[in-house]
Amino acid sequence: MRGRRRAAGGPLPQRGGIDAVRVRLPEDPEGRWGSVGAYLVARFGGAIGADRVAGMVAAGRFVGADGVAVRGSEPYAAGRCLWFHRDFAPEEPVPFPVGVVYRDERIVVVDKPHFLATMPRGRHVTETAVARLRRELELPALQPAHRLDRLTAGLLLCVVRPGDRGAYQTLFRDRRVRKEYDAVAPYDPSVALPRTVRSRIVKERGVLAAREEPGEANSESRIELVERRGGTGRYRLLPATGRTHQLRVHMNALGLPIVHDPLYPVVEAESAADDFSRPLQLLARVLEFTDPVGGEPRRFVSGLRLSAWPEG
Repeated sequence: MRGRRRAAGGPLPQRGGIDAVRVRLPEDPEGRWGSVGAYLVARFGGAIGADRVAGMVAAGRFVGADGVAVRGSEPYAAGRCLWFHRDFAPEEPVPFPVGVVYRDERIVVVDKPHFLATMPRGRHVTETAVARLRRELELPALQPAHRLDRLTAGLLLCVVRPGDRGAYQTLFRDRRVRKEYDAVAPYDPSVALPRTVRSRIVKERGVLAAREEPGEANSESRIELVERRGGTGRYRLLPATGRTHQLRVHMNALGLPIVHDPLYPVVEAESAADDFSRPLQLLARVLEFTDPVGGEPRRFVSGLRLSAWPEG
């Protein structure tokens, strides 16, 4: 069931750290919908069934701007906004905590564990970093300033006040954040390092893996070997851009696929991407930037470690 996010100040409180959905009744020049209930059934009935939508309306789950439940028989009024909470499918809990690295009145920096999505999307809604943090820290307006892939662990910067979010997002958009990653991957003496990798990466909607193709480069990563143990190496990865799966694609292109990567070089069964015993060995370890609000230099270091490279 799709709809728009609720506007700021919407009448329904969050549920489990998730905002209510806002639905704006569209123009109806042909007079197809004589009532609010008729529109809601037409809008959502194909996804969840007309009887279920009608039941939600009868149960008072759709409300107007005043927070009062909407009756299905109410006359249709284009431009009116309604709010409701979706029903969430059961999700397998991610059995790892979200550790708070730093917190003040403006930002929260956390260590996101492997397997936890950043934002509610698709089949990951309640088991996401944002939803968890809103609940655990009692910060309902918390929003991420950037995104970290679900399978990647490490530092995630979140903004406490909605009015500050744009300033921090701009840092990432304008590449004014120094990001440093750790990765564990095969060691190959024939791969000369350090080196800077540039390529054109394309990620199509609905396709799990990104790919490189000829054309002007839109991605850049610095790859450095930090240490080796036999046939395995620990690498420092410094992305200058932020394409989807960029570091994973570039490491794979060098013939050094990151350990436990379920997409590169081969797309594995979906269960491989959810095997908690085999986390992708990629960690967002360092974030550095000048704070766009206070002007002070910021440097954060993850407290997490990659399991395939134990200390000592």
